Amino acid sequence: MSDLILRNVNKIYPNGVQAVFDFNIDIEHGEFIVLAGPSGCGKSTTLRMIAGLEEISSGDLIINGKRVNDLAPKDRDIAMVFQNYALYAHMTVYQNLAFSLTIRKVDEDEKHRRVMQAAEILGLVPYLNRKPKQLSGGQRQRVAVGRAIVRNPFVFLLDEPLSNLDAKLRGTMRKELMTLHNRLNATFIYVTHDQIEALTLATRIVVMSEGRVQQIATPKEMFDNPENLFVAGFIGTPPMNFCYGRVTKDGYFISKEAFPQATEEYKAMSEEEKDKVDKEFIKNNELAEKALACKVKVSKEKFELLKSQGYINRDIVMAIRPEYVCLEEAKLKENADAIFDCEIELQEMLGSYYLLYTKYMDNNVIAKVDVRDVRGKLGNVKLCFDKDKMHFFDAQTTRRIRPEEYVGIKEEK
Repeated sequence: MSDLILRNVNKIYPNGVQAVFDFNIDIEHGEFIVLAGPSGCGKSTTLRMIAGLEEISSGDLIINGKRVNDLAPKDRDIAMVFQNYALYAHMTVYQNLAFSLTIRKVDEDEKHRRVMQAAEILGLVPYLNRKPKQLSGGQRQRVAVGRAIVRNPFVFLLDEPLSNLDAKLRGTMRKELMTLHNRLNATFIYVTHDQIEALTLATRIVVMSEGRVQQIATPKEMFDNPENLFVAGFIGTPPMNFCYGRVTKDGYFISKEAFPQATEEYKAMSEEEKDKVDKEFIKNNELAEKALACKVKVSKEKFELLKSQGYINRDIVMAIRPEYVCLEEAKLKENADAIFDCEIELQEMLGSYYLLYTKYMDNNVIAKVDVRDVRGKLGNVKLCFDKDKMHFFDAQTTRRIRPEEYVGIKEEK
């Protein structure tokens, strides 16, 4: 039995606005689940429904095998850590840690044992007699986490707990949270809009947009195989590059400028008629000729996938991470048929790597390259796409094209 289950959970406010749509997940014991997405996507609302601070409009919330939709927050065996710490300014650290146990009338010896155990875990023993105003931001955050630990809850809920900290302290606190999770072997559900936190902390990430779950996966799976264009653009720093165009029957990806607009009349043409129209378009269009000169080869595996699902000569989106837009000689030789000429518009040096901002036809492209491959300010250069790292997405549905979706595409026809 999973520790926590959400089944078809929806949240609709009295004014008719729906904040969460059909949320489904099974969370196993000891998982660190991160709900990620931009502001207003429904992640905090979902967390508050789990906590009992928001009413569930429909669906089931099951904690430890028991449906808890109608249980008060205090009876759900959860503890929540808020963004603003919510510490009592007039109490010492010890009193803040002990407060929830005091109102539950826990035995004094047991209360002291739990408080000291939490203080030991979080390195707060030297600060037990201080007031919150005498603590740094990171220390206050640890006190807030400690108040949750002393309760020994079944599930920890954390709502953007690091957003008020500076960048360096956030990095330190991420490490402390990972250590704490491993030490307690407890179930954590964590809300953030910071995809770096999601990638570093989570055992699984839930990416949300406009109240809907876009993908649930491990950080590596989500980074390597995003489910749709939204996830591809949200996960990763910098995000994936998107290039709009088509893959031709000879296995090349060509930018959209090389093709006429895909009108209903054009779609209804036979392949021979389309070829004739395309050639005429290229012949009379200078930009189309330039796009044709910038064509890049697709890997054999990806070409066979696109061919098997009927995506040849259809509008699609090619996506590739900046890490796989290459400048080094070895990669240029390896991907000699996926090279394109470009002008570097801007370059940023970020320690061990550069970010190069350029264009592939009208598509903005960022390359993340080793600092050793950059000599001074770059102008016109040759870059290549790593053919094995290209992803392809349906231009209309925005979903990643993969073998198991072939049946769905056939059904739509």
